[in-house]
Amino acid sequence: MTTARKLVIAIDGPAGSGKSTIAARLAKKLGYVNLESGAMYRALALKAMEQQVSLDDGEALRQLANSAQIELEPRGEGNRVLLDGCDVSQRIRDADVTAAASRASIHPQVREVMVKRQRALGLGGGVVMEGRDIGTAVFPNADVKIFLDAEESVRAERRIVQSGLRSAEDTQRVIAELAARDQRDRTRSASPLVAAPDAVHVDTTHKSIDDVVAEVEGLVRRVVSD
Repeated sequence: MTTARKLVIAIDGPAGSGKSTIAARLAKKLGYVNLESGAMYRALALKAMEQQVSLDDGEALRQLANSAQIELEPRGEGNRVLLDGCDVSQRIRDADVTAAASRASIHPQVREVMVKRQRALGLGGGVVMEGRDIGTAVFPNADVKIFLDAEESVRAERRIVQSGLRSAEDTQRVIAELAARDQRDRTRSASPLVAAPDAVHVDTTHKSIDDVVAEVEGLVRRVVSD
């Protein structure tokens, strides 16, 4: 599917709802760029870890965000993420960086810097951006807004499978981390995780990836045909 008008498509939702996978596949089908806001926050968190900047120091993190060179290079299999010229695509997916990104992203001054960058990346349209505040803070006038969600137990199971964990202890840890992440995302003062009033809710609990992509693609088609 190709669209004559280059749209901005915002996909939000909690961890484990399928945002990254759905956004990547949809972008590929549309011939759009997939902008991962989460990857940008993870890259920043990695820089903070490497430079031993406290994840609780919002001002220090803001300065770090201003100086960090974070690039997303589209690839067939997903984005290549560069931090200050170094490929960190795999490293930022590790559990310690993911947890650090969740802490770093709650600071209002950090989000202000990152939101400006994200808006600049999507200025010309032709993008699918996924995150937790895309339809509410980054692109409140996005052409299509989707809010993905799923039952907490299903989201936790997806995380467990994705991590390749086996033991009961690891499983309980992942469940606890997911609950803590949800709490931070939904209660932070800056751009909390909440569905935009005009977002279309899609429950992915009992749906395959292909089914969700087809459903979202149908929404895009309706916007284009209007």
